[in-house]
Formats: sequence, C-alpha cells, structure tokens
Amino acid sequence: MYNDLFTIGPFTAHTYGLFYVIGIISAFFVTEKRGKKLGIDISHLEPMAIFFVITGFIGAKLLYCITRFQEVLQDPAILFDLVSGWVVYGGILGGLLGGYLYCKKYHLNFLEQVDLIIPSVALAQGFGRLGCFFAGCCYGVETHLPIGLVFPEGSLAPAGIPLFPTQLISSAFDFLLFFVLIWLVKEKKNTFHGEVGLWYLFAYSIGRFIIEYFRGDLVRGEIGSFSTSQIISLLLFASALILWFILKKREKRD
Repeated sequence: MYNDLFTIGPFTAHTYGLFYVIGIISAFFVTEKRGKKLGIDISHLEPMAIFFVITGFIGAKLLYCITRFQEVLQDPAILFDLVSGWVVYGGILGGLLGGYLYCKKYHLNFLEQVDLIIPSVALAQGFGRLGCFFAGCCYGVETHLPIGLVFPEGSLAPAGIPLFPTQLISSAFDFLLFFVLIWLVKEKKNTFHGEVGLWYLFAYSIGRFIIEYFRGDLVRGEIGSFSTSQIISLLLFASALILWFILKKREKRD
C-alpha cells in the first residue's frame, strides 16, 4: 500500500489519484466504443462526461460535508482536501443529476444515455476502490481471518492491525457488476430505456448495504443501527423499484 508515487517540489502524485484518473479515462473510452457499436449518438459524450464528472465530484464532496458538518465548520480546509473526504453515493447522485440537466438542455434521451454510461461507472468505481486500497481509506473492521490486511504507518487506515479488505472486495464487486451490465446489453436482456441503470442501482445498493457491515471507518454518521450509506442504499433500492414499475408500465403502454 504505497500512496505516494513521486514528489516534485511541492507537488506529490498519489496512487489514489492515479487510479481515479485511470478509471475515468477507461470509462470514457469504453462508453465511446460501446456507443458506436450500439448505434447511439455519442456526439455529446465528451462534454457530457466532463459535466458528469464535475457534478459527481461536487456531489461526493457535498454529501461528505453534510455527514461531517460539525468537523467542516471547525476545519473548512476539509473542503479543499483532494485526497480524502468523498462519499461515493454523493458522486453517483451528483453525476446522475448533472447528466439529467445536460440531457434536458440538449434534448437527449436521458434514460438511453444512462444505460450507455452506467456500466462504465461501475468500471470507474472498480479502479477507484483500488485507489482507496493504496491510500488506506474506506478500510474494514479488525479481523483475525487470513484475508486480513495490515496497513503501514502514514496510511489513512489504522496501522499494524489486520483489517477486513473492504476496498479489494468492493473493487472486485464493481468490476463484476461492469461485466454483468455489459452482458445484459449484449444479450438484449434489457427491454426498456433505463433498465440497465436500474439494474445497476439494485445491485450496487445491495452490495453497498452488505459491505457497510464490514467497514471500520463509520465516521460518516449513523442513523439508529444503520450507517448513513446503508440508509441511502435502502432509499435508493426503493426508488429504483418504484421507477422499475413506472418505466415497465410505460413500456407496455407504448
């Protein structure tokens, strides 16, 4: 787990950032290739992707600040910390909102664009979680299982304690989700616009709800016996289920 790649003067390149950049670039090129293959208009892909990424990062930082509001008030520098202080759910919701606003402005089919882009979101998340592993953030609870990971001093995770490998498990889950969603499209298992996006929300919310039980960094807040992310998972799953019936009904009507 080596998060510092190299330092030039005051600038330090981090493995965490490198993997996020790899994820974003990979997601863009995969989406572009799939769009051409599926015959979907990708003329807006580049500006929409930039808008998606920007609103996603804003959402990720905003949700983190909401869950740790008191700490942000005491130390506003958290707002400008690019190494830590992000919540994935905020990124997903922010990105979807940004994508919707962009599609509305340029009269694009939002649900069609979601189905095109969302598998690549899972791909980017897979690389992002590898970045979390090297940084030591999003670490797991203490464990005595053989799969336990021990992080060094200087990592964001507690040093010298075997921890459940939540980052690697999350990464493997995200990569698997990417391939499953690609298969759904390839085998034409989706029957209406937005279905692939809903499958992503179903799967991700379930996976995130479960992995939260093994996360040891629950500083992002709790509501009763559930973490903030588990509450969001439940709400997101319920919302996706409602949308499923609405879109399915619309598809049958059309």
